[in-house]
Amino acid sequence: MRLSTVILPIHRWSEGRRVWRRAEELGFHAAYTYDHLSWRSFRDEPWFGAVPTLTAAATTTERLRLGTLVTSPNFRHPVTLAKELLTVDDISGGRLTVGIGVGGTGFDATAMGQEPWTARERADRFDEFLPLLDELLTQDSTTRKGTYYSAVEARNIPGCVQQPRVPFYVAATGPRGLKLAAEYGQGWVSYGDPRGPADVPVDEAPAVIQTQLARLRAACEAHGRDYASLRKVLLQGSTAEQPLRSLDAFVDYAGTYQALGIDEIVIHWPVPDSVFDNDLAVFEQIATEGLAQLNR
Repeated sequence: MRLSTVILPIHRWSEGRRVWRRAEELGFHAAYTYDHLSWRSFRDEPWFGAVPTLTAAATTTERLRLGTLVTSPNFRHPVTLAKELLTVDDISGGRLTVGIGVGGTGFDATAMGQEPWTARERADRFDEFLPLLDELLTQDSTTRKGTYYSAVEARNIPGCVQQPRVPFYVAATGPRGLKLAAEYGQGWVSYGDPRGPADVPVDEAPAVIQTQLARLRAACEAHGRDYASLRKVLLQGSTAEQPLRSLDAFVDYAGTYQALGIDEIVIHWPVPDSVFDNDLAVFEQIATEGLAQLNR
């Protein structure tokens, strides 16, 4: 089991630098950030860009893995995104992980003036987006014509530090997304029931993940992929569960999901007066003692 954190891109860098360094000091496996233009209840609050934030974090840390959780086609194009990811991978010395998914219907979905896409339209775009991004990051030059995304002699030299490319952690629960995770992912991400994770009773939440893992296994088998070769990542914070209220609560929570097959849990860095308002002292205790308690 690995323990990672999400640091929202809400801090001016004079403060953000301290937070990212502290994440490394606490021993987290990775620190991710949301790749949005803004997000839900933070819409009218400070919010900075994910890629510049990760670039800065790469220069102020040494061991911590860094990543998006998640980026999406909502306001990204594979050609420009590939260049940015290649650059962050280089600056970080090969510590970048790309959490990626279809995107949703929130603020990003209309910020560029577009009409919000239906679930089918988002899936259609992701079907093109992910394979093209994979090709861009594994070849020196890419030309591909698509319905939604194209590339014409797009160059990505010298390529990623991590070979054959930076790892993709694919956020998916539906059949099309799970198929892409099986084909292109080095990891898979869930935050619970996408129809409304907070509405699921606490005692039923693990069954949701168990069902999703079974579907992931089936998708891997259909694709001829070794299910065990994908890292299974659970992003905590959307369900009614409250594992950050104490060290014991976290150990119980992590143990439940470890038994189901989750091997990386991601918890949100506390943000006062927000949906992620948790006690920082308890959070740091979980970071430093949680996995040791779990493995006793």
